[in-house]
Amino acid sequence: MNYFIIAGEASGDLHGSALIDALKEHDSEARFAFLGGDLMAQAAGHSPIIHYRDMAFMGFIEVIKHLPSILGFMKIAKQAMTGNRPDALILIDYPSFNLKMAKWAKQQGIKVFYFISPKVWVWKEWRVKDIKRWVDRMFCILPFEPRFYHRHNYEVDYVGNPTVKEMAHAIASMESRDEFIAAHNLDPSKPIIGLVPGSRKKEIRDNLPIMLAAARLHPSCQVVIAGAPSIDDEVYHLAVKHTRVPVLRDKTPQVMRYASVALVTSGTATLETALLGTPQVACYRMNGSKWVYRFYSKLLKGKYATLPNLIADAPVIPELLIHHCSVTNVDEHLTQLLVNSLERQAMLEGYEKVKELLTQQDCVTTTARLIIKHLTK
Repeated sequence: MNYFIIAGEASGDLHGSALIDALKEHDSEARFAFLGGDLMAQAAGHSPIIHYRDMAFMGFIEVIKHLPSILGFMKIAKQAMTGNRPDALILIDYPSFNLKMAKWAKQQGIKVFYFISPKVWVWKEWRVKDIKRWVDRMFCILPFEPRFYHRHNYEVDYVGNPTVKEMAHAIASMESRDEFIAAHNLDPSKPIIGLVPGSRKKEIRDNLPIMLAAARLHPSCQVVIAGAPSIDDEVYHLAVKHTRVPVLRDKTPQVMRYASVALVTSGTATLETALLGTPQVACYRMNGSKWVYRFYSKLLKGKYATLPNLIADAPVIPELLIHHCSVTNVDEHLTQLLVNSLERQAMLEGYEKVKELLTQQDCVTTTARLIIKHLTK
């Protein structure tokens, strides 16, 4: 089979590379063309048509500003598929770009599969109409998504969640806590408060000062920051005003795993922390405005914003969003979670429910098998 895959972000590159490996395992003659990154290139054995770093535009203003480039990327992708017609177009998240490509491909008679649903259950629910019209099959990684799509008369497949396997692998391959402590000159007698402030500069600037201020209210603990690979040290130094706090690169799973409590910027990292079994407080400061909070509360749908809570449909972890993300509020939960409190025990029990709902399915293997099944039936 001839597969064309589009991933427009680093996370999509990771999941796309695993999917390429799985498709190769089940289709010995698989051929790939793709928009993606270095991991997909390594799996496919050749470079992407367009690298995702050239496509990573965030926010309405940035997208408008780079609209000619985005339209140019679409033109290149269409030309590539016209010149070497694929049996399947596989889209990975990245909805603004990918749904337009889905429409074009469907009109050309190309089978369209979507791996990792856009978060239409949070906002832009109107996109479900486009998905139903242009996507032959959706493969979801969150267990509540099939129920959501069923309400819209669209049947999808839950294939498991890739983070389950990724975190199990991380636990199996990481050094022991003692080795981690020794390697980074940490104090073996002090509990660790892990700060995971996100992977974008603005997230770090908005959240890290609050996280650090709350953590420093506990001098019996030591603070460690999980550094994102693409962020310069200066961003962290400015955010913490040059306070001497270690920033550890490429050690985020270890920081989350060996922390007594983690303060985590809302996103996939909250699910990773839950699967690693560490109590956490989810933070998302932005500019702290009550008006912004009211605006987003009306815009976004659902009771919860973080993945553990969405999956369990229960308040497993505290969500301190926008103006609620204050030093006082973060510290209130941090203080309870640092001891063997009812809050800590309830959170750990909630994690078990999350794991049970996610299941142990091998996400990419299941997806690869279903894609091939749909193409050959």
